[in-house]
Amino acid sequence: MKKYLPIILTLSFIKLIIQWFGNKNYGFHRDELLHLSVSEHLGWGFMEFPPFIGAIGKLSYWLFGYSILGVRLFPTLAGVAILVLCFLIVKELGGKSKAILLSGICILAFLPFYRNHTLFQPVAFDQLFWTLGFYFIIKFINSQNKKFLILLGITFGLGLMNKYTMLVWAFGLFIGLFFYQKGNLFKNKWLYISALISLLIFLPNLIWQIQNDFPLLKHLQALNDNQLNEINPLEFGLEQLNFPFTLIISLFGLVALLTDKKLRKYRAVGVTSIVIFFTMWLLNSKAYYIFAIYPVLFASGAVKIESILSKKSIWVYAIAFVTLATSIYFIPEATPILPIEKFVKYKNLQEKNGRIELTGDYADMFGWEEQVKLVDSVYQSLSPKEKKNCVLWAENYGEAGALKILGKQYNLPNPISRHGSFWTWGYGKKDADVWISLGNEIPSVEYVFEEVELVKIINHKYAIGEENGIPLYVCRKPKVDIEKWWKDYEEHIFD
Repeated sequence: MKKYLPIILTLSFIKLIIQWFGNKNYGFHRDELLHLSVSEHLGWGFMEFPPFIGAIGKLSYWLFGYSILGVRLFPTLAGVAILVLCFLIVKELGGKSKAILLSGICILAFLPFYRNHTLFQPVAFDQLFWTLGFYFIIKFINSQNKKFLILLGITFGLGLMNKYTMLVWAFGLFIGLFFYQKGNLFKNKWLYISALISLLIFLPNLIWQIQNDFPLLKHLQALNDNQLNEINPLEFGLEQLNFPFTLIISLFGLVALLTDKKLRKYRAVGVTSIVIFFTMWLLNSKAYYIFAIYPVLFASGAVKIESILSKKSIWVYAIAFVTLATSIYFIPEATPILPIEKFVKYKNLQEKNGRIELTGDYADMFGWEEQVKLVDSVYQSLSPKEKKNCVLWAENYGEAGALKILGKQYNLPNPISRHGSFWTWGYGKKDADVWISLGNEIPSVEYVFEEVELVKIINHKYAIGEENGIPLYVCRKPKVDIEKWWKDYEEHIFD
């Protein structure tokens, strides 16, 4: 492997640098604010996801505070680790330098990975655990060493503690293993020991789910009602066609795993990939859920192409060049390497009614700081007595997360919200003298309070539509039982 180090280090450095420039621009995404918020309430589970992201958020805070570069370092390191694992898989599959180069180029050219490895979300770690799991099963096939089954079990357990989609990966592998030595691995006790280790790692979250009446199921139902049922099933397949060059290489890899004489002992990996793909499709999942299978397919595809072109190696370099060159122009759309003014020019976006509509992810990185500053200005206008007995009430987890994380530099009190995990952290002071309401519409605040004063309607040039035209109210004299009002909302926390 030492002779391949120059390629590995060069491509890893390129990946790290591109992500680094993207990480430092704009502000926190609303989902990042939620993930950092849960890190201040560590437990064995949260209403929206398992506990792993909260633990990483706490580690990030210990090391870097709430620095955007520090927080985003972790998904970026996961992305670099995926790149290195891709190289290692190539080596296990019998590939040499050209296959290592081509597989790495595929990772660099696959545009969704830039977005995935920028934002502090579970998806980057999900992709890492899937790729690591594939690596360990390939290592076991090559070595028959039981330690790789144990490592596979640890990977699966940790993956489940990060994102429940790991179950689909495990289902695919379960089916795939029937195509390895006619399923003889199911007679190996170490496979079951590995499964037991996975269960033990995942058990605390499973117990938490039971104790909390399986919020996972409620969240999945809300996702299905509000998002997934609106997805056209064809979009899942068509989304994969958006990246034709890397798709072609991955299809070479899939076919090679299923039919190639040199690679067919890894047929289980190919079958696993097919089962995962169609399971996700049938579940009407978002298209990006499946991107985690691509690194192993890039590796096998690169090995196959290197083999086909062994006597015409210049063509491998040509394929690598074209694959990367066709993606470079679009990288600013995937990670914010351009300052916002340059991005607007790059996309030729036009201002309408004082606003510029960005893509969803980028738009979700703007407006939070301004919201917090405005809330702080209202809070500072209160008397010392009112400050001690004030509640900040945000409508959604983005606004609440901004007040919680960005509000630290202003010494704002912790906010409350009835959205998702924030609901579980309670309503604060039910006898508060003053409530500062951010984002809640007039029917909601008038239902709760006798006195409601509009401070401002908040707008932002770049922020997402739902964070434009939102009201900021100062409210007094609750006319409902706050505790009952809070409890009665339990069935709607995912709305």
